[in-house]
Amino acid sequence: MSQVDLKVKIGRLELKNPVLLASGTVGYGNEISSFTDLGKIGGIVTKSVSLKPRKGNPPQRIVETPSGMLNAIGLANVGVEAFIKEKIPFLKKINTTLICNIAASTIEEYVECTKILDEQETIKAFEINVSCPNVKEGGLEFGNDVKAVGRITEKVRAATKKPLIIKLSPNVSRIADFAEVVKKEGGDAVSAINTLVGTSFNVWNRKPKIFNITGGLSGPAIKPIALAKVLEISRNVDIPIIGIGGIMNWMDAAEFMICGASAVQIGTVNFVNPNAGTEIIDGLKEYCVKTSLNKISDLTASYQI
Repeated sequence: MSQVDLKVKIGRLELKNPVLLASGTVGYGNEISSFTDLGKIGGIVTKSVSLKPRKGNPPQRIVETPSGMLNAIGLANVGVEAFIKEKIPFLKKINTTLICNIAASTIEEYVECTKILDEQETIKAFEINVSCPNVKEGGLEFGNDVKAVGRITEKVRAATKKPLIIKLSPNVSRIADFAEVVKKEGGDAVSAINTLVGTSFNVWNRKPKIFNITGGLSGPAIKPIALAKVLEISRNVDIPIIGIGGIMNWMDAAEFMICGASAVQIGTVNFVNPNAGTEIIDGLKEYCVKTSLNKISDLTASYQI
C-alpha cells in the first residue's frame, strides 16, 4: 500500500493527503490532539478567527438531530491577537498544513485580519467564511450575495499572496455562480459546502431547542445535497474544490472526490470519532490499491454521467 501517492494539490497548495479537519470542529487543534495523531492528517482548518474576540451565542448552542447536528456557536473565538500568541505556538509543532479560517462582519475586517495573519509563516493558506452577518448591509449574509462574495475575494486577494479558499454557502439557488466569481476575482479554490439552515423544536414546551432558534445543519443528513453542489461546481467552473458535508468514512470521502473534490474536510464525525481522519486516510489508501489507482488525485472528477 505504500506505493499509492496520496498527495493532492488545491491550486498552489500541496497537501500530503486529501483529508482536512474542518473549521470549528476541532478547536485550534490542541483540543483533539490527545485523541488522534494530527501529523497524519493532510491539514487542519482552524476554528474561525475574527479581528476581536467573540463570546458567541448563549447556550444551548448544539443540538443533535436525526442523522445530523445543529449548531449556532456564533463564531465564538479568542480573536486574532490571542490566536497568534496562544494558539500558533502549538500549531507550529504539528507536521501538517495549517489553513486559517477567517470570519468578519465587514469587508474591511476580513482584509485587516488577513493582513495581520499573513505575517505568520505557519499559516499556509486562508479559508474565508463568507456566511457571516453583514452588519453594514442590514443583516444580510455575504454568502448569499454574488457581488459581495466577489468583493470579499477581490479585497482579500489583494491582502495576501498565500492560497485563498472561499467557503461557500449552500443556501443559494446556483452555487456555481459563486464559484465562478471567486475564480474571476483571484480565489484559488472553494470549500463546498457550509452548513444548511435548520431548526428543531421541543414539542412539550413548544420552544426552539437551540437558543438562536435556527442553526447550521451538518452531518450525514446533508451529504446528498453537498455532493450535488460539488458536482454542480465541478461541471461548470474550472476551480479546485474542497468537499464538505456529512463525511463519516472513506467511502463518503471517495464519493466527494469522484464528484469533483480535490480534497475533503471532515467535521461532525470528529465529535463521534476523533480518530476518523486517520481511519479515512487508511481507507482511501486501501481503496486505491484495490482499484489500481497509483495517485489518489486521479479520483477527482472521475464521475461517469
